[in-house]
Amino acid sequence: MAFNEHTNIDKQNILKNFDFVLLFLTVIAAVFGMVMIASATASPVKYVLVQGVALVLGLVAIFLLMIIDYEYLAKLNGWLYLVSLVLLILVLIPGIGTKVNGARSWFDFGSLLSVQPSEFVKLFFVITFAKHISGTGMLLNRPRNVFFLTLHFGILCALILLQPDFGTAMVFFFMTFVMLFVAGLAWKYIISLFALLAAAAPLGWFFVLKPYQQDRILTFLNPESDPMGAGYHVVHSKTTVGSGQLFGTGLFEGASQYNNFLPARHTDFIFSVVCEELGFIGALAVILLLVAIIVRIVYIGINARNDLGKYICIGIAAMFTFHLIENVGMCIGVMPVTGIPLPFFSYGGSSLLTNLIAIGLVMNVKYRSKMINF
Repeated sequence: MAFNEHTNIDKQNILKNFDFVLLFLTVIAAVFGMVMIASATASPVKYVLVQGVALVLGLVAIFLLMIIDYEYLAKLNGWLYLVSLVLLILVLIPGIGTKVNGARSWFDFGSLLSVQPSEFVKLFFVITFAKHISGTGMLLNRPRNVFFLTLHFGILCALILLQPDFGTAMVFFFMTFVMLFVAGLAWKYIISLFALLAAAAPLGWFFVLKPYQQDRILTFLNPESDPMGAGYHVVHSKTTVGSGQLFGTGLFEGASQYNNFLPARHTDFIFSVVCEELGFIGALAVILLLVAIIVRIVYIGINARNDLGKYICIGIAAMFTFHLIENVGMCIGVMPVTGIPLPFFSYGGSSLLTNLIAIGLVMNVKYRSKMINF
């Protein structure tokens, strides 16, 4: 079918079908995040510039995505999956992929631009996996379909674990589980899955996780056992969170910025900075804002015109949900430190751009939920 047939925009009803609520919540979150990044860094110009460029590119991407029917994008699922494989393989090659914090997960294009390909692969996966699930129809629980769906997820997850990036692999697992659960995966498969994970856990501990990842988990269980080593981030993050009390110390007034008391303030531990400078009230506002975005995405998915649109929205909602739970949890010491960013708040151009493109996909589903194609 011709490309032009999938770029239909009803100019008369665009204001009616366009989701201004989701766009407003998203822009507020992104701008709020830029303010917190500026407050978390001693020299904020570079970081704010990168986030600002990513925000502008992301908003442009949202409006471009409105032009193309998401069903057409889903028909490119084979190509999208192939691109995902190529990106995840290339990043593993020394000299092409760059190591950061022990994981070869980045393409480095100079001092101002680094790209984490797995961020974009998340979106490709949501589209291709949603297409795969919707294609099974009422036959989802046939063993053959379950096998190929597992293979669809498993190959990408294995490549991410080779980097190694356990945190991102967990995001993919969570998205996969939620999408299959919503699609009606039989309980026998769910129980078998968790039984398999339990049985494989010892193998994963000794043969998959790197020593520093093992230390993170052990530190999560008892961070005070090594407060100046593996437990440094967690102990200082909890101290930073508690110092904010109810109303915080004020923007740009956080003491954790001195003497590198809390490393990665603008990335992994941006929520700790929110708690310190804006207090419990500010932290609650951030959580409620992100929850509102997730709830809006789920609502759009429930009211999508077909299962494909529903699964795309559910996958994106699952991605944001895991990021929110994991990042907030690791900052307050109830989840292990995995380097998962807080959506729209943690510094990272590729992360913010990915999040905005994800919002564009959801708005695409929303826009076409009220359109009738003949």
